[in-house]
Amino acid sequence: KTFELKQNYPNPFNPETKIGFSIGKAGNVKIKVYDIIGREVITLVNQKLNQGTYVVSWQASNMPSGIYFYMIEAGEFKETKKMIILK
Repeated sequence: KTFELKQNYPNPFNPETKIGFSIGKAGNVKIKVYDIIGREVITLVNQKLNQGTYVVSWQASNMPSGIYFYMIEAGEFKETKKMIILK
């Protein structure tokens, strides 16, 4: 019954990566991707989810190489991790 944001796999990636996460309690969950200067690139998840473990894919073939950050918000839980697109 814990919240967790896992490191994306593969990393670096081109053009697709998977992000695993666990939700300790049902509620609204958001996962967003940001570029290196903090601009939001895409929202991968924005919905109510039940307790459990999930995986979301990101197809980033239209994005340039670089460092990106992904952040989860689930109730009081917030965490950010870094990923790299390498073309």
